[in-house]
Amino acid sequence: MIIPIRCFTCGKPIASEYEEYKKRVEAGEKAQEVMDSLKLVRYCCRRMLISQVDLIDEVAQFKY
Repeated sequence: MIIPIRCFTCGKPIASEYEEYKKRVEAGEKAQEVMDSLKLVRYCCRRMLISQVDLIDEVAQFKY
């Protein structure tokens, strides 16, 4: 849904890196190389970005 501000496991701030990661992966770069350049070396932080699914546009349709 919405990218978490911090990694659930180690607490490192990761939300600021998500837009850059998404843009570069969509441009064709390998996810591993992008995460290395963003200095996301822990596997817990990497899984936060890899497993992120953007559903906010779909969920926003349903209002109370």
